[in-house]
Amino acid sequence: MKHQTISIRNDNGTEVIAQAPLIISASRATDIPAFYADWFFHRLEKGYVRWRNPFSGQDSYVSFGNTRFIVFWSKNPAPLLSHLSWLKERGIGCFIQYTLNDYETEGLEPNVPPLQQRIETFRRLVDALGIGAVVWRFDPLILTDRITIDTLLEKIAHIADALVGYTEKLVFSFADIESYKKVSRNLRHSGINYREWDEASMRVFASLLSTLNRDNWNFRLATCAEFIDLSEYGIEHNRCIDPELISRSSPDDTVLQNFLFNAKTDNGQRKACGCILSKDIGAYNTCPHCCLYCYANMSSASAFENHSKSLANPLTDSII
Repeated sequence: MKHQTISIRNDNGTEVIAQAPLIISASRATDIPAFYADWFFHRLEKGYVRWRNPFSGQDSYVSFGNTRFIVFWSKNPAPLLSHLSWLKERGIGCFIQYTLNDYETEGLEPNVPPLQQRIETFRRLVDALGIGAVVWRFDPLILTDRITIDTLLEKIAHIADALVGYTEKLVFSFADIESYKKVSRNLRHSGINYREWDEASMRVFASLLSTLNRDNWNFRLATCAEFIDLSEYGIEHNRCIDPELISRSSPDDTVLQNFLFNAKTDNGQRKACGCILSKDIGAYNTCPHCCLYCYANMSSASAFENHSKSLANPLTDSII
């Protein structure tokens, strides 16, 4: 399954061919809600965005003419609150994949807001969108000489206690640091002595988390893009671009419902990913959160530079 293509006119008046997806991902590659929300909603009004392929460097166009749903990804989606009414007025549905970790003591996420502020943002978004429309991710789970399995469970429990009644699900993944050489380099240069997960440690964690969840919260538990089968602990494989959740969020949109009925897994994602087809419009090297484990930034300097350029050109058709 591929996105439909249509002819549009760009900001210069030139006729160009654009993909016209029904579902937009905003974005796996950068934190659009935190740093580019105003730009994104301006581009929604303009009707298209110019997207640069991170591997080939080629530019292409993405039209919002057919867009019926947006999946946001963020560690600080507070700026979305002032824009949600715009989406509702135009009949565009959304939900938020909200990465809400607690690595404050370890300094792994140097530029995210304080934890309590992020918890309050989660609750405000649920009040605005409804329970289920804000998905809690503790992602990734990192082991270091200071962060053990017990430490992670304590961190998760602290947040989980605060989100009872505000979320239905907890999604997590196990950090695979050695697969991303720039990540392992950044952690080592920052003095972080990380440890890789193996199957035995994954199963110990899964068993303990499952028990905690059963005794305290009763969330659905799910892994993101993991091959390991943890179903014996009541843990499923997640689909972050989730047809079930999208369908539930937009029950009266027959065009979207027909698409979801026939939707296939997006073969452009990692092999263990269960997401259905969407179009991501983000860009690498643009997120000033500068988390030490991030695979999407080559360096903090490049991320800050690109963000500064975007702020200086807020009406441009591309993040880059």
